[in-house]
Amino acid sequence: MTLEDIRSRTGSESAGGGALTVTAVQGIGEIRPGDDLVKIIGAACGQDLRDGDILAVTSKIVSKAEGRIMDAALREDAVEQETVRVVATREHPGGVTRIVENRLGIVAAAAGVDASNTPDGTILLLPKDPDGAARTLRSGLRQDFGVDIGVVITDTLGRPWRQGQTDAAIGAAGLKVLLDLRGTPDASGRPMSATVSAVADEIAAAADLVKGKTTGCPVALVRGLDMLVTGENDGGAKALLRPAAEDMFRQGSAEAFEDGRRAGTRTGYGAGYDDGHAAGYEDGYAAGYAAAAAEARRRARSSGA
Repeated sequence: MTLEDIRSRTGSESAGGGALTVTAVQGIGEIRPGDDLVKIIGAACGQDLRDGDILAVTSKIVSKAEGRIMDAALREDAVEQETVRVVATREHPGGVTRIVENRLGIVAAAAGVDASNTPDGTILLLPKDPDGAARTLRSGLRQDFGVDIGVVITDTLGRPWRQGQTDAAIGAAGLKVLLDLRGTPDASGRPMSATVSAVADEIAAAADLVKGKTTGCPVALVRGLDMLVTGENDGGAKALLRPAAEDMFRQGSAEAFEDGRRAGTRTGYGAGYDDGHAAGYEDGYAAGYAAAAAEARRRARSSGA
């Protein structure tokens, strides 16, 4: 969706266009495996929903409803199970931190396996399919309450080069997750060439300001961004993942150095072996030729005598 698309749909001169409100949804309660999130969230806020609203839902309650709970003693097994690629590993006084790409394509510490806001002695894995979970919530609430809304599934992620964590979108349905502003004029009238706003991540971060980590409010209602709600299911939050070919930082610095060292060692060994083999052949050939010539001269002298 471009800025022109928004203008044509809303008559607004900006993506904001009006008041934005973000409200924590009360009354969700503790979620257990098998719970119907459509019914639970609908009972808490369904009557208040309007077309164009966006619900930001913490991934933990999706994981709990899906039964993505494991014994904390199996944490290392869970991380390994969820990991498809190790990006960086660092030892520190508190243990070892592993930054990995998980099966969803998300790069996160410990593959997103978490022990917060879950009963003692347990850990939570990320939802099986966050985009699918968002679609299920959106379609279920639409069926029950007759509203076209957007849904964002959120999780807390760290960020390269920045201290602290923030919530980001790992699943989405019914809204554009990226707002492409390239080619539109900035405040000075110059066309922007690189700006693509990750609006789903911005919604997730704003929602976390009212949901918090310790208040027991896993859902927030975002109102005022109607222009981003598409009224249809689209590609979801997977569109936020940077393709491997465009990723300039696929490894930590220590890992990249070590891989380079190993590759250099293998290349150097191979080149050295080839060079040594060639030089040895030349030296051996020259030595053999000289020995043969010396032997021929000796025989000539002997026969002459």
